[in-house]
Amino acid sequence: MARITHARAFMVDLVPKVLRTDAIQSFKSQETIFVEVTDADGARGMGYSYTIGDGGPSVLALLQHTLLPRLMGQEADAIEAIWRDLLFWTHATAVGPIMSLALAAIDTALWDLRGRRTGLPLHLLAGGAKTSVPMYTTEGGWLHIAPEALVEDAQAAQAQGFRGSKVKIGKPTVAGDAARLGAVRAALGDDYEIMTDANQSMTAAEALRRAPMLEALNIGWFEEPLPSDDIAGHARLQAGTRVPVAVGESLYSPGQFADYIAQGACGIVQADVARVGGITPWLKIAHMAEAHNIAICPHFLMELHVSLVCAVPNAPWLEYIPQLDEVAAPMARDGGLALAPTGAGLGIDWDMDRLSAQTAEGSRIEIREE
Repeated sequence: MARITHARAFMVDLVPKVLRTDAIQSFKSQETIFVEVTDADGARGMGYSYTIGDGGPSVLALLQHTLLPRLMGQEADAIEAIWRDLLFWTHATAVGPIMSLALAAIDTALWDLRGRRTGLPLHLLAGGAKTSVPMYTTEGGWLHIAPEALVEDAQAAQAQGFRGSKVKIGKPTVAGDAARLGAVRAALGDDYEIMTDANQSMTAAEALRRAPMLEALNIGWFEEPLPSDDIAGHARLQAGTRVPVAVGESLYSPGQFADYIAQGACGIVQADVARVGGITPWLKIAHMAEAHNIAICPHFLMELHVSLVCAVPNAPWLEYIPQLDEVAAPMARDGGLALAPTGAGLGIDWDMDRLSAQTAEGSRIEIREE
């Protein structure tokens, strides 16, 4: 074991190569907040989290003034103790996205450090359930895309070996959503999985109204149909449809997932490692879901989630949305399968020169043990 003696943080703004729209917003950019920790032996680990265009400087401020100074001198291998200490040290700001995103950058850096010290990849450190996972693509399913283009993208994905596509829904009418989904189902056949995502845009009544249409098209899941704090509405919806209701992209703690599961308000959990505060709480959520015979299908961050979904037995899918191509080597794939990284730690091969060149002005933070 070795204590943490140095930490640095910085932010890189990654703009999507394609337009990404859903029923409530556009994905402007990925403000990517990095944390690198160094221990007394000189070993390093780097983690990250993100926003979709706003709030990154607030995450950096919390890291600079509160979390990173508290990290100094702590034993790097005591990841669980560190996570709980930082959470309760700043309990007045938890639970919420700014706190969780800041914690996640630290926590993933500590897991990366542990992996680099031991020489083990994250998927083995965290469980080692499998070495590959099927992917579905979201990149060609955004809400502004016309039915013909949806079909073309899904056919191209199928030809590459992908097992499914996610199509955003939330058009003003049921017919508008049905036309887009129906075109993909007719062209791709019944063996190709189609997922849907409403991005919290619907009322409970409107979601129930759309549910029979989704059932008729054999949709894989109905993601974020309602505002994330409407647990009772999700429970009524799940009780009223055979389509699994998927939630979790906008939840920020294991306790919030526990409430959903306890009330029968979801059929799939979608914990995002950055938004729940890191790998440490993500694994708690994954195993909680497993204990209730529920699948976990995490949101976004495929380059990090690939290791986590390969670590646990109840994760059947990885969402394909490429975002780190400018600053890291591509994720390993075999057709439509994502392969667990074999490199030590997170297994992400960062291009440090590009990260340095693209670091946002004024975002560099350095904290050292006194």
